[in-house]
Amino acid sequence: MRSGALLDTGPLVAYLRPGDADHGWAVEQFEMLDQPFISCEPVLTEACFLVMRAGRPATAVLDLLRRGAVRIGFELRDELAPVRALMQRYTNVPMSLADACLVRLAELTGLPVCTLDSDFTIYRAHGRQALDLLMPEHRSLHEP
Repeated sequence: MRSGALLDTGPLVAYLRPGDADHGWAVEQFEMLDQPFISCEPVLTEACFLVMRAGRPATAVLDLLRRGAVRIGFELRDELAPVRALMQRYTNVPMSLADACLVRLAELTGLPVCTLDSDFTIYRAHGRQALDLLMPEHRSLHEP
């Protein structure tokens, strides 16, 4: 078992959707990594929307939170300045609020980000440090 990870929207949705192309990989991550995963409200919001759009109940996302498989890593109001600075720095990507929160969580915890989003290969913690990423090989095609 590898110690914890930060959880992005993609793996969360893939885990909850058996027909998803990355479902098997996501299930492996949930089995292999220590829980709880750490995430943020913007990730949960995105996941609820995408899971519901795929015909599953959005409450499936909240059930992971309720049973302790996922926990919220910080209060956004307490980290607003650094999260805003990240979004401003990466306006060219553009960086979503969920991504900015995960990068900030990576800065605070040093944990890897479990993601399907190749934008995380561009983002840097503390301005220069590449993030430790857990992602399928086919997703990490464009390195900075």
